[in-house]
Amino acid sequence: MSNQPLVQVWDILIRIFHWSLVASFAVAYLSSEEDNPWHIYSGYTVLGLIVFRVIWGFVGSKHARFSDFLSSPSAVVGYFKNLRSDNPTHYLGHNPAGGWMVIALLVTLFAVTLSGLKLYAIEEGKGPLAMESMQLSPISAALAEDDDDDDDKKENKSEKENEKEAEAEGEDFWEEIHEASTNIMLALIALHILGVIISSILHKEKLVKAMITGKKERL
Repeated sequence: MSNQPLVQVWDILIRIFHWSLVASFAVAYLSSEEDNPWHIYSGYTVLGLIVFRVIWGFVGSKHARFSDFLSSPSAVVGYFKNLRSDNPTHYLGHNPAGGWMVIALLVTLFAVTLSGLKLYAIEEGKGPLAMESMQLSPISAALAEDDDDDDDKKENKSEKENEKEAEAEGEDFWEEIHEASTNIMLALIALHILGVIISSILHKEKLVKAMITGKKERL
């Protein structure tokens, strides 16, 4: 394919999206073990990139649109079978397996960012998912304190304990979701890289370079 003419496949926004997502996820992952503001910033960046990619999947250039690369399950099976042939089918855009990998990555990334936002709201009381804490004014607080008898105080204490317990359970739940979705994301990234390597070898094309220049060779 070295003598074949080059054709523009990936538009500039898709390329910026791709490498920005790589960098943002890497920063988020590497800063996750510490109380690091970069983890928050990169998480917001990832979420913004997801929103952009979904929108661009409907209104973007030809090969960026979901309609261009989402295939039926039978087409995906057929693609894998075809890989064993001497002359596997070449795709300018995403192949059937790669197309569904895009969806899997976006869905998993959304789970990672959503669970991260929930944890940020629970632990720090910040972010778009944070609930505003209800605070009594000094006057109403004083009146409430005067009116409370011992039973009321015990009841209020019990309610607060229940709220703290529920909050702790919610935090544990979202921590598990965040960790699990991150691990799934890492597995998908490994599969994605493996798929790029295999496809590059079988189709004799430079897919990484194509995501930099935007151009691929046409058969």
